[in-house]
Amino acid sequence: MLSVNDTTFTHAVFLLTGIAGEEDVYLWISIPFCLIYVIVILGNSVILFVIRTDSSLHEPMYIFLSMLAVIDLGLSIATIPTILGVFLFNSREIGINACFAQMFFIHFSQCTESFVLLFMAFDRFVAISNPLRYTSILTLPRIAMMGLVCVIRGFAIILPLPLLLKRYRYCQDNVLSHSYCLHQEVMKLACSDITVNSIYGLSASLLTMGLDSLLIFFSYVMILKAVLNIASRAECLKALKTCGSHLCVVLLFYSPEISLSLIHRFMNSSSHLLQVILGYIYMLIPPLLNPIVYSVQSTHLRARLIKLIVK
Repeated sequence: MLSVNDTTFTHAVFLLTGIAGEEDVYLWISIPFCLIYVIVILGNSVILFVIRTDSSLHEPMYIFLSMLAVIDLGLSIATIPTILGVFLFNSREIGINACFAQMFFIHFSQCTESFVLLFMAFDRFVAISNPLRYTSILTLPRIAMMGLVCVIRGFAIILPLPLLLKRYRYCQDNVLSHSYCLHQEVMKLACSDITVNSIYGLSASLLTMGLDSLLIFFSYVMILKAVLNIASRAECLKALKTCGSHLCVVLLFYSPEISLSLIHRFMNSSSHLLQVILGYIYMLIPPLLNPIVYSVQSTHLRARLIKLIVK
């Protein structure tokens, strides 16, 4: 089996790990992963199809939901086949350049999804605090510009991560503890000084996840303030209900990501199984549940989905 010791950079490989010690039941473990993959692809694709074909859903909230579905599809396609390869075929080897490419797409998806969730929070704030100017503030050209900013920010912040890692020699253990490549994992295998990568990785996390989550929290403080100024209790509850799906998606996205990031950086002595489980939750649960959450919470979208199914 190949090792990165004494190999040239272009021929080096990393070894992916599934769930250590559970190799005998990998086939059974792969069944729920396969089901999740199918549901993610179908669920997000149906959401995109319904929003694309129904002109009544061409509103800011649903356009942002489309962006979220595209990101979730991209993340799942970039990661789940690799995970299934480990569980189904014991295909553990991944070339170093392929690993860097996967790492880029994972963190790029993470960065852009965080920004889209921030835009969705802004959308709810405008809809509740200034409903009469909602359509004039969130115009289609402005939304397109926001989407472009998402992509540009993601590329600008995440692209340096693999480029910095390419400078290093990898002469230590070449086994990764997950079934996919993460920046925090790969940089620990370098036999060079990783201070620059460590500082930049932490700074990138704070400037994306940290800043976005703080702004989302601030937006909900402003939303709550606006809601409390609504005289009617029924209108107040109705306004809060429109935020329910977004709050669920925010919690699904940030909770495992923040936990995993903290464990990788500050709790190296924590249970390896806990790290692996959190990693799978972070990769699989948001793309799986986002379409379900919005379909359940949005009466308009749910009606269109039911109409599509019963045709």
